Amino acid sequence: MSDTTSQPSLPKVERNIFQQLELDVRLLGMIGAFVLLCIGFSIFTDGRFLSPRNLFNLTIQTVSVAIMATGMVFVIVMRHIDLSVGGVLAVCSAVMALVQTRFLPETLGLGFDHPLTWIIAILVGLAVGTLVGGFQGWLVGYQGIPAFIVTLGGFLIWRNYGWMFTSGQTIGPLDANFLKLGGVSGTMGEALSWTIGIIAVAAAAWVIFNARRGRIRHGFPAKPIWAEATVMGLVTAAILGFVWILNSYNIPTRKLQRLYEARGETMPEGLEVGYGLPISVLILIVTAIVMTLVARRTRLGRYIFATGGNPDAAELSGINTRLLTVKVFAIMGFLCALSAVVASARLQNHTNDIGTLDELRVIAAAVIGGTALAGGAGTIYGAILGALVMQSLQSGMAMVGVDAPIQNIVVGTVLVLAVWLDIQYRKRLGAK
Repeated sequence: MSDTTSQPSLPKVERNIFQQLELDVRLLGMIGAFVLLCIGFSIFTDGRFLSPRNLFNLTIQTVSVAIMATGMVFVIVMRHIDLSVGGVLAVCSAVMALVQTRFLPETLGLGFDHPLTWIIAILVGLAVGTLVGGFQGWLVGYQGIPAFIVTLGGFLIWRNYGWMFTSGQTIGPLDANFLKLGGVSGTMGEALSWTIGIIAVAAAAWVIFNARRGRIRHGFPAKPIWAEATVMGLVTAAILGFVWILNSYNIPTRKLQRLYEARGETMPEGLEVGYGLPISVLILIVTAIVMTLVARRTRLGRYIFATGGNPDAAELSGINTRLLTVKVFAIMGFLCALSAVVASARLQNHTNDIGTLDELRVIAAAVIGGTALAGGAGTIYGAILGALVMQSLQSGMAMVGVDAPIQNIVVGTVLVLAVWLDIQYRKRLGAK
């Protein structure tokens, strides 16, 4: 009789619903905090905070900081910091305003509303921002100057260069086509907004399906079908709900009448037309998609996170960390210029105080969104959500009537609290 031994069966690990859905607990916490914030301000403002008009304004006010926050994720992940983003935004805004109002009309004879005016101005601004960012990255990467010092100097230098270029004057009005990018006068309309929303839902479904197929193909465990369907349902509700809110904010009747009169037509009685998706928000969405793809699907993104996780090991493995630093700061400069386009177009002028305190807002958005100051971890969508939380907090306090000093105290407290929570969260993960 042969001696047989049976292997003890491994205990089955019970997974709760959040583990089965594989949802980011920190993301859920941020969403929960944002929802509570909205509900609280809505109660104190008699529902005005959650009105379509305020939510529309909230989205276009968030865009500029959110765009820069996506770049700040890369900078902080690399264990650096950029204190110059507001100054870079200001100098890029000044350059683009001068190109539109003085250089092109006087040099090339291109006036306002010419099809090339706004394009040339934006290209020049993006080039300036990228060069400024790349130069700061060169000082950090190749000259060994700490990023804190380089960008602290840039905080003072670039804003005052912008002041010198404009002689301290407000420059405006700007080109009408350029102004559409600010979101105030440039929106997609209801029909096109719904179309974009449906396309976004289809794209999200493809991403979820493709990710599931990839897991199965490579032998990794996949989520249950019900979990995939639940996540897809949540994503669909979020996208279409966002579009519905923006479409619910109607163009004022008198403004709509003027639009019809300008075309020589009579407005139908009782007509209501929603603004729809602002062009600036569309710019943010495209930026978020591109930055997420860079972070997750490209060699550059892998190098950035590897270097942030362990700079010495990354350099020993053959990564040119100095050149990588230049690239990251150049990306940050490019995004500052893109934010300058949105910010100056929303304000309809270049002003000398444009971008003031954006350094605080951008860094706070990235940190609140889960980017670790120790480097190596961070998400693009987290930074955007962090920017939305920041703007909601400030807008809500302003609507309630909180004084500006108290607003800054609250924002500073939230920033410190977010870093403390991040430290505690990572300690708990380490303990496990």
